[in-house]
Amino acid sequence: MRLSSLLIIAMTFFAAAVVSLVAANFSVKLIEESSEIGVRDALDDEGMTWAEVQADGLQVTLAGIAPTEAVRFKALTTAGSIVDAARVIDQMEVEAQAAIAPPRFSAEVLRNDSGISIIGLIPTTSDRESAIERFSDIVGKDNVADFLEQGDYPAPEGWEDALAFALTAMTQLPRAKASIEAGRVLITAIADSAEAKAAMENKLNRSVPPSVELMLDIAAPRPVLTPFTLRFQIDEEGARFDACSADTDAARTRILAAATKAGVIGTARCTVGLGVPTPRWADAVEQAINAVKQLEGGSVTFADADITLVALAGSDQANFDRVVGELENSLPDVFALHSKLPKVLDPNEGPPEFTATLSPEGQVQLRGRVIDVSMRELAESYAKARFGSEKVYTAARVAENLPADWAPRVLTGLEALAGLSNGSVTVTPTGLSVTGNTGNPDASSEIAAMLAGKLGEGSEYDIDVTYQEKLDPVLGLPSPDQCEAEIGEVLKTGKINFEPGSATIDASALGIMDEIAEILKRCGDIPLEIQGYTDSQGREEMNLALSESRAQSVLNELRARQVLTGTFTAKGFGEENAIADNSTEAGREANRRIEFRLIRPNTVATPEQTTLESIAQSGDTDGETTEQDSADE
Repeated sequence: MRLSSLLIIAMTFFAAAVVSLVAANFSVKLIEESSEIGVRDALDDEGMTWAEVQADGLQVTLAGIAPTEAVRFKALTTAGSIVDAARVIDQMEVEAQAAIAPPRFSAEVLRNDSGISIIGLIPTTSDRESAIERFSDIVGKDNVADFLEQGDYPAPEGWEDALAFALTAMTQLPRAKASIEAGRVLITAIADSAEAKAAMENKLNRSVPPSVELMLDIAAPRPVLTPFTLRFQIDEEGARFDACSADTDAARTRILAAATKAGVIGTARCTVGLGVPTPRWADAVEQAINAVKQLEGGSVTFADADITLVALAGSDQANFDRVVGELENSLPDVFALHSKLPKVLDPNEGPPEFTATLSPEGQVQLRGRVIDVSMRELAESYAKARFGSEKVYTAARVAENLPADWAPRVLTGLEALAGLSNGSVTVTPTGLSVTGNTGNPDASSEIAAMLAGKLGEGSEYDIDVTYQEKLDPVLGLPSPDQCEAEIGEVLKTGKINFEPGSATIDASALGIMDEIAEILKRCGDIPLEIQGYTDSQGREEMNLALSESRAQSVLNELRARQVLTGTFTAKGFGEENAIADNSTEAGREANRRIEFRLIRPNTVATPEQTTLESIAQSGDTDGETTEQDSADE
């Protein structure tokens, strides 16, 4: 009986223990599930579906790959808001991040009368000290403001070329700003005149490296026009401007539109400048051009507020009176109109003339009539002063009954002739005519302004000046590639020959050297390499030395012809880069050559590249030579 009681008690305790164990296990499972579900739901709500949640008892483990460290930390914070942060086990990883991208390197250089300032971020590989030193040499150390920062990253492609070009350009521009990026330079500058602007643009475009994109924004101030001149005429050759001036772009548009209606074909040139006598300039010009159109020919000349209207000889008098009357009544008050209807001259009576001609070579001839010996000596002295003492030939004779203003008209004509590259001036008692060619696009306007100012109101003159780009000292300069092409044309018809086994240029090639020298004088400073090549006969070392000597001889000949060769180099390549078969005489003759090649970045001399070459042959007729002169026979 006693044993049964003890057994019952033991069984009771055992049953209680089992129930407690089951209850505890159930509680743990409940806590795990609630913690895991709660944390997972919270992470999903925050968009962190990449995170994996696993509960183990009271501990909650987070796993997975977080996009960034910040996101990983946010996941821990979110989980800690659901369960005790001490219960959260972090087994998350962070996705590998790409290397930090290098910064955008750029710089700006500003130069004005106060000095030079440079600001921006450049690579540590750029020679900052050299740049500052260059600027200090120009404007002084105290006038250079250095605000550059440097970043320890590799320089991007095109950066060094862009920086070097910009620094060189800024040393040549007194008032400018350069914005520099990798492979790109923007230059904003102010020029003193339109000619200076054209020269700047031409020089910068010629010197920019191929790896750099150059953008230019160069402004030139409007010129002061004194007198403010315009000349429009209609004759047998058609309608045209000899000179055109406007005070605004809008006025220029109106004037050119009126000229087009009157018969001008193509785009006429009209200078926008300062010095207009009245804001109603365009109104007066439009009316005057229309008057010439109604007269069916003639000319109208403006010199400030003075207007001279000249009809064609033999025009209808009634129509002339009507047109002039209407024009006088409609012109703004500031203008004064002078009108002429020339009489028809008897063709059998030729008026006295003075003629001066200027040849393309610069030779001047003075012919015709002058008032007296003193006048002839004065005209000759003036011409020699303008054109050179050795270039003037005088054949003018003294004549009577010439107008009183003959002498100043002759000198004015010579001054007009000095504005041409070639042409002639003819002075008559009733007029003055200027014809010829020029490389100055504004020559016609300048001559018209000068004649209007010196001949006085009511004077008749005619201007037929043609602008030719090839005569323009700025735009007429050939590009480096054009220089190559021009030399190539010369070498198609001639060869640079050498004496056998020698670096002495044969006399037959001196004419070719003269032509090449004339081309290079117009080309200016271009990077040019003169390359010498030989055939494969003889020792390789001898051929290499001979080819270099011959290239140097060509360079010396150019120097002797006063060609600036500071940017030229001479180099020998021996028997490299053969362009023909050395086993035949014709092939060996082709391989003996001099090539003119522009120096470009990464230029590699290959037979396939386009080159300017002349065959430099020794003059031998067979291949039998001694060892001494076997090189390049």
